[in-house]
Amino acid sequence: MPKVPLKLAEISAFVFRAPIDTPVQTSFGIMHDRPAVFVRVRDEQGQEGWGEVWCNFPSVGAEHRARLVHSVLAPLLKARDFDEPAQAYAWMTDKTEVLAIQSAEPGPIAQCIAGLDVAIWDLWARRQQQPLWRLLGGSDARIRVYASGLNPTAPEQLAQRRWDEGYRAFKLKVGFGQARDAANLEALRQVIGDAPLMVDANQAWSLDQALEMGPMLAGAGLGWLEEPLRADRPWSEWRQLRQAVPVPLAAGENIAGGRAFDEALASQVLSVVQPDLAKWGGFTATLPVARAIRAAGLRYCPHYLGGGIGLLASAHLLAAVGGDGMLEIDANDNPLRSLCCAPLDRVQAGLAQLGDAPGLGLAPDLSALEPFAIRL
Repeated sequence: MPKVPLKLAEISAFVFRAPIDTPVQTSFGIMHDRPAVFVRVRDEQGQEGWGEVWCNFPSVGAEHRARLVHSVLAPLLKARDFDEPAQAYAWMTDKTEVLAIQSAEPGPIAQCIAGLDVAIWDLWARRQQQPLWRLLGGSDARIRVYASGLNPTAPEQLAQRRWDEGYRAFKLKVGFGQARDAANLEALRQVIGDAPLMVDANQAWSLDQALEMGPMLAGAGLGWLEEPLRADRPWSEWRQLRQAVPVPLAAGENIAGGRAFDEALASQVLSVVQPDLAKWGGFTATLPVARAIRAAGLRYCPHYLGGGIGLLASAHLLAAVGGDGMLEIDANDNPLRSLCCAPLDRVQAGLAQLGDAPGLGLAPDLSALEPFAIRL
């Protein structure tokens, strides 16, 4: 990779909120609107790159993270030149480590760094006229996708719509009581037949509750069971669950840091590992984690539930790493996604194509997003 110095002249954060007709339901809470924080970096020549900061929860998180970008991280990025994106990531991380401890906000700060890292890599790839998936080592722009976030209320109706659009794998939200979860699984099977079906409990259960759910889940022909336990529970509990319930276990969206992922892989409990590059790591830190997942013989399936920029970034990282993983695409309506991820709009037989456009392959149309803009 050529060493083209990066001197960033402008860093901006844009907050959007889109109202939705059907709230997004999880076992721990409900999203009544869809937020997004998009970040843009520009160099002295006017070239730009785009990223996205994770901001789903709490409901006021988007505005808070945008202010962190403007007040804390933008001055750091303007303070010096960088030889490559990874150097900028290391600089931001090093200069905010004490602040993250002092403010007790390591998560929001890491999320802002991750979004800016994505934007800097987008700029870097655009300079070199390369799509990110190729620049990061990929050989095929095609990726497998699945429709995620199927709510517990009539999930079969949404699954049918996405099936008609070309999706061939699905993930149901569970953790709403055994009878309701079982009924939803049966209703989905009526629509999708024996197509891959996964479930996400969003950390809903204790070990005893998960074990109680085991027989029903084991009989559902599931591709994986995602976050049945809280992410901070010891790996010994996950191991007990794996031994008792013959369903592949998945987790990773609530794991942050290279050391924590090393421990997750060393536990030999997970079959599917799901880091979220907008929540922690960006391209710089998540790429080596994804490669380690593949090297361990596990499936790398990036987690993502937000706007279109972060989704595109997740898609490029999956294509760069390769393997049999699938990209999570939220099945629920969200204009902040659909207006910003054109390369992923078309799904055929469960596959999407990223193409050869430089960087992420798209810059958001701010005029189209204006109806959802929030002024800070």
